[in-house]
Amino acid sequence: MNNLLNPFKQALAEKRPQIGLWLGLADAYSAELCAWAGFDWLLIDGEHAPNDLRSILGQLQAIAPYASHPIARVPVGHGHSGTTLIKQYLDLGVQTLLVPMVDTPEQAADLVRAMRYPPQGIRGMGGARASRWGRNPAYVHDANAQVCLLVQAETELSLRNLDAIAATEGVDGVLIGPADLSASMGQVGNSGHPDVQAAIADAIACIINAGKAAGILTPDEALAHHYLKLGATFVAVGLDISLLAQTTSALAARFKSSVSVAPASQTC
Repeated sequence: MNNLLNPFKQALAEKRPQIGLWLGLADAYSAELCAWAGFDWLLIDGEHAPNDLRSILGQLQAIAPYASHPIARVPVGHGHSGTTLIKQYLDLGVQTLLVPMVDTPEQAADLVRAMRYPPQGIRGMGGARASRWGRNPAYVHDANAQVCLLVQAETELSLRNLDAIAATEGVDGVLIGPADLSASMGQVGNSGHPDVQAAIADAIACIINAGKAAGILTPDEALAHHYLKLGATFVAVGLDISLLAQTTSALAARFKSSVSVAPASQTC
């Protein structure tokens, strides 16, 4: 971190919209290609992509020379295994974490503690790459103020608890997960259902009213602009896997009539 501010955290605090891209290919080469594109942030997905600590490290190194801020999603944030993963991701040098399936303020508070060194938290001492292997002694003093926690609200239970989750000190933003939320509401695969969209709009307003940043992922350009107008601050507008699948299918279909174009996918 070298005493530098977390630019993404600062942007959220200043309510500056941040446009991102989801990375699911789990590859440093493609991550660097996407880093050239000019997105404000890139999400390295540890939940639904075949990533491990080594592949995440490679992508962090590939993105580092560029302006895009790397965010990493842990596969799980709860319990001992979640606390350990959070520590390992932070030790790799990730400043901003996204944690899926946060349903209660108690879970949110546990995550806040897991991301911070004592006395504010329970993160184990040992910054590794994050502290430049001990060459930046200020890291352990600055890290607590620079880490950024984003939690995902993606169930009906999380929406019922959203006021308290968003009010949790140390939570910087809440990302709505349309795919899982629609499933939780009995609309599997139909995040465009009016009831789901109404719930998303209400959730964005709730998060904003709590003084926190609201986020969402959608490959639908019109919806992305709609969410930004509702006040969402950090919006992922595409997924690398969908862009590759759609483009390659469309190219093949122009030459082979038997090929169908892949639909846009949504992972959350």
